[in-house]
Amino acid sequence: MTERGGNGEDDPPPAGRAAEMKTPEDEAPATGLAPVEGEPVAPLSREEVEALRKECDGLREQLLRRRADFENYRKRVERDRQSARAEAEAELLRGLIPTMDNLDRALSAAPSEASLREGVDLIRRELLALMEARGVIVDDPPRGRPFDPEIHQALSYEPARGVPDGTILEVFTKGYRLRDRLLRAALVKVAKGRESDDPEAIH
Repeated sequence: MTERGGNGEDDPPPAGRAAEMKTPEDEAPATGLAPVEGEPVAPLSREEVEALRKECDGLREQLLRRRADFENYRKRVERDRQSARAEAEAELLRGLIPTMDNLDRALSAAPSEASLREGVDLIRRELLALMEARGVIVDDPPRGRPFDPEIHQALSYEPARGVPDGTILEVFTKGYRLRDRLLRAALVKVAKGRESDDPEAIH
């Protein structure tokens, strides 16, 4: 028979080698749970959970408020931009009104040369077409229309028999509007009854 011992297969491994051959399962605590790196995390209390929930709600509300503020700011900037553009357009068209007045006066003078009158009338019509294409509306109130202080300006008052107070008797210059914006009021003469000496009574 062959004796056991020496380097036989059944000999127990050296102590050092046996230590190296240990697995993590062999080092597990007696409870049977695998080791966890770091300190164990304790569960949150009900008060801590509620505090975190309130903080989250507060942050969400703050975010929504900031978003609403930014949207309002964006709309305000857009309104200001449109207003500035409309004001610049109105200022440009307002500057053309005196030219229209001069052309109207030239046509009213009725020059003897027909070709000159035709040229002036052509310039006027082209300028008026340009202004109307930009939204300008000409207000040339006819005689007998009621005076409207919103779009008319009374330069003089005159008693007129059989004419109601506040009736337009004559138009000195036409009025101009840019859509809903008044560029210049029509300058008119207005009928005023003899019994009133206050020229503002018709207003």
